[in-house]
Amino acid sequence: MNTPYFTIDEAALLHNLEVLRGVKERTGCRILLAQKAYSAFATYPVISRYLDGTTASGLYEARLGKEHFGGETHVFSPAYKEREFSELLSYADHFVFNSPAQVKKYAPRARAAGKSCGLRVNPECSTQDGHAIYDPCAPLSRLGTRLADFDESLLPLLDGLHFHTLCEQDSDALEITVNAFLDKFGKYARGMKWINFGGGHHITRDGYDIPRLERVINRVRAETGAEIYLEPGEAVVLNAGTLTASVLEIVRNGGDIAILDTSAACHMPDVLEMPYRPPLLGAGLPGEKPYTYRLAGCTCLAGDVIGDYSFDRPLKVGDELVFGDMALYTMVKTNTFNGMPLPSIIFRRADGSLQVLREFGYEDFISRL
Repeated sequence: MNTPYFTIDEAALLHNLEVLRGVKERTGCRILLAQKAYSAFATYPVISRYLDGTTASGLYEARLGKEHFGGETHVFSPAYKEREFSELLSYADHFVFNSPAQVKKYAPRARAAGKSCGLRVNPECSTQDGHAIYDPCAPLSRLGTRLADFDESLLPLLDGLHFHTLCEQDSDALEITVNAFLDKFGKYARGMKWINFGGGHHITRDGYDIPRLERVINRVRAETGAEIYLEPGEAVVLNAGTLTASVLEIVRNGGDIAILDTSAACHMPDVLEMPYRPPLLGAGLPGEKPYTYRLAGCTCLAGDVIGDYSFDRPLKVGDELVFGDMALYTMVKTNTFNGMPLPSIIFRRADGSLQVLREFGYEDFISRL
């Protein structure tokens, strides 16, 4: 394959899914794929054997989940569009609303269509450090209804409550959040059919405290009698994807800089948005190995920098580099800024065979403009 290209690894995907299935079997909870993190639907036949359905952030994701995944289709939006809502009713089974006003406007129609309705709440309990952009409990957050704004007159329209406050966190943060949720909304939760713990659970990460997660799930089930949902995105495909790129040129400006045929801005935007330094096969931290390079993209953005890495030998033009953990928040966020071609997508089957899922060209660039 010509670089750059993504590879989705079925064996790693199956490992994650087995972990999630174990949580389901031991607790009776239901687990959904959060499509906002990963939507490579050609792999949905594999994932759907393990999980109960999908979550969506709007019309297109809901349709994708309904048509290609099956099972339950849940949707949440901070505010639904009137022109899309009727179509959404044909795809989604569960609707989560962000505010009392949205419940009043749309829940009667959803209930009349036989759909389950819930309200996203804000337990006002931040457990994140250094990532305010991903913290739904931050001051002035638009996500979720605070206790002070809860409208008890809407309870007859609600089947469930939803909270989502985590980002790449362990179950200790979930337990803190659940305590705050029950303290504020427990009297309402005990009358609900379901409670959704949202996403951000790094369940498949090495060292994640799964027993604590299961204790929290079992506790809330016992106290409320409600069915429990989790909707991880990253945990489903953690470490199950790579991005292979090639060195195009090496320049020097106070240090060695390798220009690649991929781009942080176009192909791995979370490197700049999070920000974070993606793992790179065979490389070390700056100075850890004899030869250190700054790896950068080939767009005109001065800050299109992936990170600094060290190598056992000097890099040369044509070398291929393999970045890890590139299934989540990559393919769903890629863009064609500067006319950059989108990376092809490959599926490596558990038996070692390769399947090209998508290749992209000029038409994919021009069709968006």
